[in-house]
Formats: sequence, C-alpha cells, structure tokens
Amino acid sequence: MNNVPLEIERKYLIRMPSLDLLQKQNGYKDTEMLQMYLSQNSDYAGMRIRKSVMDGVVSCKRTYKRDITPLKRVEIEEDITLEEFNSLTAYRDLKYSPIHKHRHSFEYKGQTVELDIYDFWQDRATVEVEMRDEAQQVELPPFLEVIKEVTEDLRYRNRSLAKSAITEEIN
Repeated sequence: MNNVPLEIERKYLIRMPSLDLLQKQNGYKDTEMLQMYLSQNSDYAGMRIRKSVMDGVVSCKRTYKRDITPLKRVEIEEDITLEEFNSLTAYRDLKYSPIHKHRHSFEYKGQTVELDIYDFWQDRATVEVEMRDEAQQVELPPFLEVIKEVTEDLRYRNRSLAKSAITEEIN
C-alpha cells in the first residue's frame, strides 16, 4: 500500500465559532462548497463530486474514498472541469441531498484546520485536522469549543449528513 493516497484525519463537533475570529487566523481561506454523491447504479458508484469557489475561482473534483480504519482512508481525487461536474450531476444519488457548506481553513501550530459550517446547522460546525500518521497528536485552537470528537461516529460523515442531518440537542 505504499503508493496508495491516504487521508488520515480526526473530526470534531464544535459549537458555532465567531466568523470574525476565524478570519483573523494565519493562512485563513473561505471556500464555498457544493458536493453530491453519485448513484451506486452508475459507473461512478461510491464517488463524490464537489464544486468549490474561493475568491471567485471555481474548481471541481471527483473523489473516491474507502475506509481502512476509522482514522485512515484511501482517497483518490481528480480535478474535473465545471462542464464535467455539471454533467455528472445527472448521476446524483437521489437518496442523498446535496451538501452546501463553507470551509474556513487556517493554520494552527503546524496543522491545517478545516472548519465546515453547513447550511442545516445554526449552532454547531465540524472541524477536521489531517495528520501525518495515526499517532500524531491534534491540538485545536482554544477559541474552538469542542463538543465531542466524532472521528469514529459515522453519522457525522458528509455522506451520512447528506442523507440525514443530525438534529440532536447539544449541551
């Protein structure tokens, strides 16, 4: 498995942060994203397509992921054109709603923090931190109020959220 592209990350559920505070972080970027899951009955089974807009520039990707462990996944991603993205929407799996979110990314203590704010939540968001290996320690900024780690909770995967957004009360 030496040449297989891997994604190793931890994911956390957090209280909705201050956008003003996020914008002041080192290397801050705001990316608007629209992603959809493709039908299991198509040639694109198990794939996701994503359109991202950052600073008015549109980019699109087609991605395949497969779990190895709860923290580690194979991730094969390729750039596609906007025309390909639009064409592939015809193969969208209708059991999954499109996910619309804003990704606020920034650097903190040598780590890239990716904070996703979804349209369907007003009081919470998620944070992902990609790691070099599964033993790496994650340190989140103190201004982020972590509710709980959800790395192993499949309900918080984007694919699951596209099927059913979690609405349980948070304390």
